[in-house]
Amino acid sequence: MRIALTTALLIGSNCFMTWAWYGHLKKTGWTIPTAIVISWLIALPEYILQVPANRIGHVDHGGPLSASQLKVLQEAITLTVFTCFAIFVLKERPRVQDYVAFGLILAGVAVAMSGRRDPAARAPDAAAPMPALEAAPAEPPADPAAPR
Repeated sequence: MRIALTTALLIGSNCFMTWAWYGHLKKTGWTIPTAIVISWLIALPEYILQVPANRIGHVDHGGPLSASQLKVLQEAITLTVFTCFAIFVLKERPRVQDYVAFGLILAGVAVAMSGRRDPAARAPDAAAPMPALEAAPAEPPADPAAPR
């Protein structure tokens, strides 16, 4: 359920962001400042969807995914949404090479998503404290008067 909700929210957020980033390309009469302001206004709802998506899906908030898995999932969704946007809005057809690249990225998604951990599980080194960047203090010199 959390993966489905995370995915749905990421799809929604990517629809807004793709429109914000590329929708102005069809508006040849807009000045650059106008395009920037309108793009920012379109992008705001993207954050309203993206932030909950990542929190719902992340292992620290009860979800099943690591941050890396969330990022890879988001990139696959971005490419899917962008491809649809390019075809239907920008009227640009992807090349064969674009589809091959997309397939390779989807293969990467499959690799990243395989072997998901139990949400309660953490990486073995997650509980360990960070190692100090400084050298550990040396042991005090032995007292020459002490018995050996």
